[in-house]
Formats: sequence, C-alpha cells, structure tokens
Amino acid sequence: MRQIGVADLSLPSLMGKGEGGETLPAGQFVVVANVEETAQRFGEQSEGLQSRFERTFSRAHFYKTFNGQLAEDAAGRSQHLSEADADVLLTFLSRDKGAVLYDGKTVKIKAPGEAALTAITDEDVSIAQLKELLEYLTHQTALLGKRVEELTAAAKDAVVKKNRVAALAALKSKKLAESTLERRFATVNQLEEVAAKIEQAVDNVQLVKVMESSSEALRSLHAQVGGVEGVEDVVDRLREQTAAADEVNSILAESAGTMVVDEGEIDDELAALEGEETRKLAQAERQKQETEQARREAEQTREAEEIRKRLDAVEKLSAQQEQEERRAPAEAEAQAAERLMSRMSLDERPEPQAAT
Repeated sequence: MRQIGVADLSLPSLMGKGEGGETLPAGQFVVVANVEETAQRFGEQSEGLQSRFERTFSRAHFYKTFNGQLAEDAAGRSQHLSEADADVLLTFLSRDKGAVLYDGKTVKIKAPGEAALTAITDEDVSIAQLKELLEYLTHQTALLGKRVEELTAAAKDAVVKKNRVAALAALKSKKLAESTLERRFATVNQLEEVAAKIEQAVDNVQLVKVMESSSEALRSLHAQVGGVEGVEDVVDRLREQTAAADEVNSILAESAGTMVVDEGEIDDELAALEGEETRKLAQAERQKQETEQARREAEQTREAEEIRKRLDAVEKLSAQQEQEERRAPAEAEAQAAERLMSRMSLDERPEPQAAT
C-alpha cells in the first residue's frame, strides 16, 4: 500500500531474508517516512482549528473530514487513506507525536502552543458525537431537499402529460418528504443551538482556566467554574440540554406515528398546477393563432401585389395594341395614295413622236 506504507509481509512476494540469512517474521509493517510525511500534512491541515469544539472528532467523522487531504500518489494526485492507514496515522500522532488524543472512538487534536493533552473527557465524547450527528443530519437534509425538487418536477411532468394519478402520487410523496425535511431542519437547528452553547461554555472554561492559571485537566464544568456565574451557566446549559433531549424524544415519537396527508391541500396544489398548464396551453394557442393570422395577412398582401402587377401589365399591353390598331389604317391610306400618285405619273408621261 502506498498511502502511508502499511505493508503485509505475510505475503510470499514481500517476504525476504535479513542479514545473516535471518527471515523476517510475518506481519504488517509501516514505512515510517510515509507516516511522518502524512503527519506533517495533517499538522498543516489542522492548524486552523482553534476552539476545542473544532478540534474534537469522532473516529468516523475524523476519517471523513481529513481523508483525501493527507496523501498523494506518485503523480501528485490526492489519494484516500484506507481504514488501516487511518488507524496507523492516529496511533502515530497520539503515541509518537503527542499531537492528538485517541482512544479508538474519539480524537482530540492538540491546539498550537497548548500544553500536553491529558485525557478524553465525557464532554469531548459528547462534542464528537454531536458533530457527527450534525454532519449526518445535514447530509440527510440535502438528500431530502433534492428529493422534494425531483417530486415537484415529476408532478409538473405528470400534469403536462394529463396523468392525474401520477401527479397526485408525486404530490403526496412530496408532502411526506417536505414534512420529513422540516423535522430534519428543526432537529439540525436545535443541535446547532446546542453546539453553540457548548462552544460558549468551552470558551468560558478556557477563560476561567487562564484566569486561575490552572494546569488541571478539565474534569467537569461545575467543578472548574465555581461561583454563582459558573453554577448559573451549568444550570442553563443543563436546562437547554434537557429541553433539547425532550424535543428530540418528541420528534422521534411523532415520526413513529402515521403521517396524515391533507387531501384538500394536495387538491389545491394539483389545481394550481393544472391551471398553470392550462394557461400555458392557452397562451401557446393564442401565439399560434396570431402567427397564423400574420401569415395569412402577408399572403393576402403578396397576392394583391401580384394581381396589381398583372393588371398593370394587361393595361399596358392593351394600350400598345390600341396604338397599333390606330396606326395601321393611316399607313394603309398612305400606301394607297402613294400607289395612286405613281399611276398618275405614268399616265401623264408624253408619247414618243414619229420620225419624219
């Protein structure tokens, strides 16, 4: 494996002998140089994570977040780590570098300039689980939103095709998806509020720790904060967490019941879609009629122009014929007069005298 160099030497092709003819034992070995290079890239990728909330991950969330950013192949292209590679990297970062704390389920990244990490607390586990759940629900909302868009398009397409049954089915499915999406968004919003409160509480803890110059690891918010303000903060957070838990339980209980679809609302939406389609068809028909009327008027104009040109040609030809008919008798009279004059000239010519 190239990613960070996990190699299984139990395979015959990778077996070899060391110095003095000793055979390497079967097992998995790690190319340390590759692991160190990947760890350096991880440090560059994680240096922008400042708050404790940002630097705490579940193992699965850590893998999804950083996979594809830490390893490259020989051509310089991004390469995904395998599950075994991720475990090797986390073990190396926690055991050899002290850059993270890792207990197999939760990963806590050391902040730049922070003292050595002590332990993964229950608060860290809760933060990691909350972040993983938020990512999952956010992904679900994206899928549901896309599903709603697809069902809306399917309903419109069914209306265009006059398929009322398919349109109703698509609208019902759309309503169910919208209802689920609404609940998912509500849950995401609640979890985001909880996350914001946790971040605020964590910042308060860090502030108190700095003010008290305490190197003691975070055991609990109540023990470390102390005083009226600290107690009020813990109580407020507890109330918020309890309210959030009650809301989640309520949502889960509602989602377990049967979803009732408002048939009247679906019929209204279907009628709106059909009305929109009818308006589109009517507008298309009007445009078609206007185009046909314009074509007919243009055709009539063209035919009238052709008839006018033909009439002009006929009138011109008639005038020429009439002119020729008038000129023909005059020419005949002139020719007759010329012939008459010719004969008269011959009759008046003197007779020749006889010889004496």
